[in-house]
Amino acid sequence: MASSEVQHDSDDGMDELMDKFKSQRYKNAFSEKNWEDEFNKVPMFMKTAPEEIDPQKYPELACLQAIIHDEDRPPAEQAESLKDEGNEFFKEKNYTKAIVSYTAGLKKKSGDQELDTVLLTNRAAAHFYLGNMRSALNDATAAKKIKPDHLKALIRGVQCCIKLRNFAEALQWCDEGLKAHPTDKKMLELRAEADKHKDRGIKLLQPVKPRQRGSDSEGEDKGSSAAIAQLSLDGLSSQEVTGAQVFLDEKGSLHWPVLFLYPEHQQSDFISAFCENSCFMDHIAVMFGEELPPWDADRKYHPQNLQLYFEDEKTETLYQVNPQTSLLKVLQHKRFFVKGGTPSFIIVVNGSSFRKQFLKGKKTQEM
Repeated sequence: MASSEVQHDSDDGMDELMDKFKSQRYKNAFSEKNWEDEFNKVPMFMKTAPEEIDPQKYPELACLQAIIHDEDRPPAEQAESLKDEGNEFFKEKNYTKAIVSYTAGLKKKSGDQELDTVLLTNRAAAHFYLGNMRSALNDATAAKKIKPDHLKALIRGVQCCIKLRNFAEALQWCDEGLKAHPTDKKMLELRAEADKHKDRGIKLLQPVKPRQRGSDSEGEDKGSSAAIAQLSLDGLSSQEVTGAQVFLDEKGSLHWPVLFLYPEHQQSDFISAFCENSCFMDHIAVMFGEELPPWDADRKYHPQNLQLYFEDEKTETLYQVNPQTSLLKVLQHKRFFVKGGTPSFIIVVNGSSFRKQFLKGKKTQEM
């Protein structure tokens, strides 16, 4: 009976409260003008997190922050909360703040290897989208060290290597990933992409192996002297007699030692690091710019007067090269073979009597 009376009193009170709204406006209600701003102060409905959390303005959010960063909780629990915080920043594309949260989570030293792997992988993703490829690769490597078969870490590592144009390393990451996940579609796609870029289509003419005594196999001699191999970026060790060596820079471009020959004067120029993406005129303009070489007594070797050739010894053909062409394009020509690790080119003066004599009886083609 008592509970019935309490229920009756409660109902009467609610009715009275509702009746008030008919005659009096609720002072703390949201208005048509401010309801969106007020909703945005409630963590559940926030579209973006504020840069600075003012407890007076955002009391609920300040409470949640205090819970997240409560030092009295176990380290693993704190790290988990910081991971979730970082994920929220990541969803908002606030990658810088996400990195701060993931880093704070890692500093908790939770002892949970699975959690640390996720924090590292997530931080790698944030660095990746900020364009910090080296930092992203370092985090992916650290995550892989903890858990070698972690797919997201492996994929991020490949993506970083491709962005850094380190295709040989990208393939190593792919091979590790496919060993653990042989049917993963994304990993297979990345493997194909890295493999496509790795092969430049440059042909190395291998040196002739000395003939062994007592061997009468003439076919073997010919086979070794004509051996052609595709250039592998993992084996950039072919070295010219000067000591210069082809190398790969941080952007993934090859720099070659290049030899220019001037048969008219029996002279030569040697460039120790010719970037494959540079055109020949870039170097010719420097070599024959304001000051011509002392051996050019007739002052004929001006950049605009010069013709550039490479020789295909097998077909005894000289191919004329446009000086505005990049080194890479010439190296990829089907009849160009790199000998001794050093591409070589012939330069003569257009219209000169020597050029006419030099080319006499030779087959020439434009590249």
